[in-house]
Amino acid sequence: MRRHLARFSTRVVKRNVVSASLTVPDHIVRPTHYPYHTDSGDVSINEETDEIQIKTLEEIELMKQACSLASKIRSFACSLAKPGVTTDWIDRCVHKEVIAHGAYPSPLGYAGFPKSLCSSINEVACHGIPDMRPLEDGDIVNLDVSVYLNGFHGDCSGMALVGNVIPEHRRLCSVTREAMDAAIKICAPGVRFNAIGEIIFERARLNGYSVVRRFSGHGIGRVFHMSPYVLHVPNREHRRMRPRMTFTIEPILAEGSGETYMWPDKWTFATTDGKWSAQYEETVAVTDDGVQILTQHTPSPNLTAPGVS
Repeated sequence: MRRHLARFSTRVVKRNVVSASLTVPDHIVRPTHYPYHTDSGDVSINEETDEIQIKTLEEIELMKQACSLASKIRSFACSLAKPGVTTDWIDRCVHKEVIAHGAYPSPLGYAGFPKSLCSSINEVACHGIPDMRPLEDGDIVNLDVSVYLNGFHGDCSGMALVGNVIPEHRRLCSVTREAMDAAIKICAPGVRFNAIGEIIFERARLNGYSVVRRFSGHGIGRVFHMSPYVLHVPNREHRRMRPRMTFTIEPILAEGSGETYMWPDKWTFATTDGKWSAQYEETVAVTDDGVQILTQHTPSPNLTAPGVS
């Protein structure tokens, strides 16, 4: 009976207190491209273009460093998500760890975003702002970690299952991960970008889920978001992949319709029907004969929760 009640829970994530933005030491190199702000407060030059960049081998190596760090800190962040812990505290821990590794937390200050990671709980589909709401037993939370290191961004996210998560929501997370993995596997030179949307949409449909259409993956490199914008549903993007193109694949699957609305904070998007959603994200690079996931890492023992509250 308890499981039945949990499955149809009407609890809704509500905005809680958002603490002040954290500071970054002067020695940390900051991104200066649009839509970040310069030290003078002006928006920097817009480097957006529809052209898909081809990285050099040297640039790919630098991206690997940024992406590996993002991946390590993603795992670290997910390990902190437990009942009673606030996403504000996770944000503080992530912020401190990113800086300790000489990097800048990419979300901080991006078009005015106030925190160092995004935390999206239950029916929040994406771009949730960390706040003082304690995580509850049974929650699922997406933690989106991005870093700027050596002039390049690395971007990834994962789902943290908090305490005793019911099988239905574990399955939602599992299928979402499987859909992303299936899309990554088909990436290779000559493959059309719209093949990604077709395979994710079909995986979702076969498992009884919808795809949140409003958001996409994106090209990434020296600029945080750039062309191509990688849709996760069938689309007409017929451009083809070429070696050394780098981009993210980050589908959001939902139990209900997948329609979303924006909170008054102008960042957080939640499902209109209150049904739960899940998201995973990796940054990938097309190779000469396939694809490489850049946001992978060898587990390291040197990431521990800082003493912040």
